[in-house]
Amino acid sequence: MIDPSAAVHPSVSVPASTNIGAFAVVEADVTLGENCTIAAHAVVRSGSDLGANVTVCSFAVVGGQPQMRGGGPSTGRVRIGARSMLREGVTVNLPTKAGGVTAIGDDCMLMANSHVGHDCAVGNNVTLANNVMLAGHVQVGDGTFLGGGAGVHQFVRIGNGVMIGGNATISYDVPPYVIAAERNQIHGLNVVGLRRSQMPSASVADLKRCYHSVFIGPGDLRSRVAALLASASCGAGAPGQTFLQFFVGGKRGFCRPRDRKRGSEATDAAGG
Repeated sequence: MIDPSAAVHPSVSVPASTNIGAFAVVEADVTLGENCTIAAHAVVRSGSDLGANVTVCSFAVVGGQPQMRGGGPSTGRVRIGARSMLREGVTVNLPTKAGGVTAIGDDCMLMANSHVGHDCAVGNNVTLANNVMLAGHVQVGDGTFLGGGAGVHQFVRIGNGVMIGGNATISYDVPPYVIAAERNQIHGLNVVGLRRSQMPSASVADLKRCYHSVFIGPGDLRSRVAALLASASCGAGAPGQTFLQFFVGGKRGFCRPRDRKRGSEATDAAGG
């Protein structure tokens, strides 16, 4: 079903189960999966690959050029995973690296006017609420929720199962399974999310031990994590191990809980 007013490049193979609405644009070098819906006035630009059952709502633009000065046309691709939905006004940019990918995983929901910048990697079952802004090279783990208006600095990593509060400003890495809000502040583990994920109680208890061991104790944060990994005093389960290993990588430092003694944020570029 292709509306007569839609502009679909003749080289694009459109499955019989895919619907393309009025005045939609589908450029050359686009792959469309089965049962996709490209709504009226949506734009899917060259270099975009859409999985099965993807919905691109009105005025969304998939595959726009990276928003940066001095860059030439991108030779990379945008990939949208199966069953993901891009609501009205969503923008997803091509990568800057030759042969690179800006990726949205399976079963994601990008609400109205959210933005995914160049070279981002968004995992499966991720929700970006209205007006979320991901700068370039951001990584978002599976099952994470970003509240409306949240802004994420380039090259930031966000782990699995994270809850980001609305209007949060995130410029440091956010470890898995936590709640982050305001400006780079952690507000404990995402207990509701853990419950909904049906994580075994033993794994939750181990994750809590990891959380308290990392953020409470002498020495800098990276040294504490190295000691915990060496001693195996916690992190026996896969979630706890994922939490600890997250602190081994990264270049931007880490969001941390508020320092109650100082009454201020406890973040720094070194992650200490």
